[in-house]
Amino acid sequence: MEKLSEKSARHTIFAFLFLFLICLFLFSLSVGRYSITISEIVQAFGSKFFSIDTNLSENVETVIFNVRFPRILGAIIVGAALSASGAAYQGIFKNPLVSPDIIGASAGAGFGAALAIIFSFSNVGIQLMAFVFGLVAVFITYLIGANLRKGDPTLSLILTGMVIGTLFSSFISLLKYIADPFEKLPAITFWLMGSLATMTMKDIYFIAMPVVFGWIILYLVRWRLNIMAFGDEEAQTLGINTKKLRFIVILSSTMLTASVVSISGMIGWVGLIIPHFARLLVGPNYKTLLPVSIILGATFLLLVDTLARIILPTEIPLGILTSMLGAPIFIYLLSYSRRSWV
Repeated sequence: MEKLSEKSARHTIFAFLFLFLICLFLFSLSVGRYSITISEIVQAFGSKFFSIDTNLSENVETVIFNVRFPRILGAIIVGAALSASGAAYQGIFKNPLVSPDIIGASAGAGFGAALAIIFSFSNVGIQLMAFVFGLVAVFITYLIGANLRKGDPTLSLILTGMVIGTLFSSFISLLKYIADPFEKLPAITFWLMGSLATMTMKDIYFIAMPVVFGWIILYLVRWRLNIMAFGDEEAQTLGINTKKLRFIVILSSTMLTASVVSISGMIGWVGLIIPHFARLLVGPNYKTLLPVSIILGATFLLLVDTLARIILPTEIPLGILTSMLGAPIFIYLLSYSRRSWV
């Protein structure tokens, strides 16, 4: 009975979070410089997907489907991907302070984007370079960290990732130093601060395959992440190939991080604080922790992006806002959480 009630409570939490995300989705569609009612939103979607005749003006449909809907969908996907990646990294590294950029993915993606901006690549070229260099940075980290020492492989990867991340960050600083101060430097700086302002459906299509693939892989190995929490020796005793599993999780998480960073820029704290909050709600079991982290991450970043649009007349970069909100939230979680993270 106790297990049934606990399972029911988790289902209730998930249902509530999903319902809240839907309400936030509708609210975010309605607010902005051009106000739109919920009735107009329902009519617009009915006209778009079910060919229902409406009397809506073209401006309403243009704002909804060309401006707000791609941006809102992008916020949901980016937040969900970063939080899933953070939860997986924290599990595989057995460290609550690990985030998606711990082994260099974000710094590598930032360098790739900055390099593409320097050479005046198109938006697609910038996204592709960011994605590729995000993978390259993690590949270098894994190649060095896995062979650096025969001791703790997890510690080796974390330390190597910190070094590689710092190295790529210094490369970014070098590119900013030599960039044209009137055009290239502002573009690089703005990209690095993170934003969804220019999000289009083409951007969503660009990341759809790697994001879905990464989610599926992490979901399939979620129970193995529970076993990895006991350590490599215990996991190997239970028949888990820890090296293979670590490689699969790192590859999937890196694909998630690099793909979404390539379209949104560098957005911090989501992958660090959201898994902690999800663990506080449903516990450390990845069977429920992973899906709850995904929906919480989507909700959090959509909320932050909505605030970024409406707080001030000029839009606030997401990286700034997530840091301002994430730091005190993380301190709160560290201060008041009494539940073990594993």
